Amino acid sequence: MLARKGLLPDGFLLTRLAEDATQPNRFRTKSQRARFITKSGSCNVAHKNIREQGRFLQDVFTTMVDLKWQHSLLIFTSAFLCSWMLFAMVWWLLAFAHGDLEPRDPHDRGHVPCVTAIHSFTSAFLFSIEVQVTIGFGGRMVTEECPLAITVLIIQNILGLIINAVMLGCVFMKTAQANRRAETLIFSRNAVIAPRNGRPTFMFRVGDLRKSMIISATIQLQVIRRTVTAEGEVIPVCQLDIQVENPLRSNGIFLVSPLIISHTIERGSPLYEVSAQSLPNEDLEIIVILEGVVETTGITMQARTSYTPDEILWGRRFVSIMTEEDGRYSVDYSKFGNTVPVRMPALSAKELDQTRGVQDNGPHEGKPQGWGLVRAGRGGYRRGGGRACDDNAARPWYAPAEKEDDEKGKEKKGQKKMVKLEVIGREIEEEATEDMSD
Repeated sequence: MLARKGLLPDGFLLTRLAEDATQPNRFRTKSQRARFITKSGSCNVAHKNIREQGRFLQDVFTTMVDLKWQHSLLIFTSAFLCSWMLFAMVWWLLAFAHGDLEPRDPHDRGHVPCVTAIHSFTSAFLFSIEVQVTIGFGGRMVTEECPLAITVLIIQNILGLIINAVMLGCVFMKTAQANRRAETLIFSRNAVIAPRNGRPTFMFRVGDLRKSMIISATIQLQVIRRTVTAEGEVIPVCQLDIQVENPLRSNGIFLVSPLIISHTIERGSPLYEVSAQSLPNEDLEIIVILEGVVETTGITMQARTSYTPDEILWGRRFVSIMTEEDGRYSVDYSKFGNTVPVRMPALSAKELDQTRGVQDNGPHEGKPQGWGLVRAGRGGYRRGGGRACDDNAARPWYAPAEKEDDEKGKEKKGQKKMVKLEVIGREIEEEATEDMSD
């Protein structure tokens, strides 16, 4: 779509097509799932059987802005034609009631018409157009003979200004809509799940084609899936927020270059129990919402897209598209959606945690793996440091703390504290060194 509009080179579109052909999902399903948000960002929801249609007329301006261009132009054209015809009929009736349509001698100066040079309905229609659009050719004009004609002139001018104001406002809002700015914000066609820092991570790429920035840009991820409550109630649309990885503890991003947005799949994540085999059968949709303020216009905009299980690639990672050339950074958009395979187990994050927990707690020989996870407070996990140990059974990170607690408990009970001779000797050497320095 972007390449057809001339915003991207043709090679980018070819790359997108080649990406689908050369990097298919091995577990792609044949059935096409329905989605709430399309790849272009529009809502794929049809509203039917709406009985209270009059609610849309209470907000006419928003209804006009939401209409398609052809419908809006048809309505404005009809409004102008109807107003011209209506006031043409009024001017013709005024001329007919005043006797201006009767044939008279052109040299007769005794009769003063309400509007000069009106002899038929056609001339009345032309005068109505001249009044409303303020053309004023000078052949026809209102005289002081009929006060009612002056009143009609004022009413038509006011009505014409209202129609023009509404038309200009709708045209401006339709051309300056926030979704127009979103056309130059692109998302990767596929999302990936790959290991990052020892944890499976959900990732996708977003980029901005314009040089003007998106101020206060924030990104939000939501998972829409069908759930069943404990009482058996089926909730077709259950929205769950996904935390985006950001050291600032917020969803704000600085979109100066294409970014890879990531979400670490940990305990509490909606993707915690998703594996490579179960991913194609999952009934979920990950919605991406990017919001911000356009720098040039100050209008708040929103760009949306979504990823279904068929569009999530397991065990792949995005390639780098940024290089440094001549003292500035260069972005190659032809590789925007390209991915490369990486080594990754097909187990879910939950299964990986269970496997690593058995390895950490069970007796084994050798050094423990540094990337293993150990339990932290409230059932969470934290990454281990990969320390060296003896040939004895590996102890969890909290074992020394428990030992110290046991020693303190023994001291309270009146038992003597056992101190190693090496520690006593080290303290004697330190005291001797301090005496020599004094």
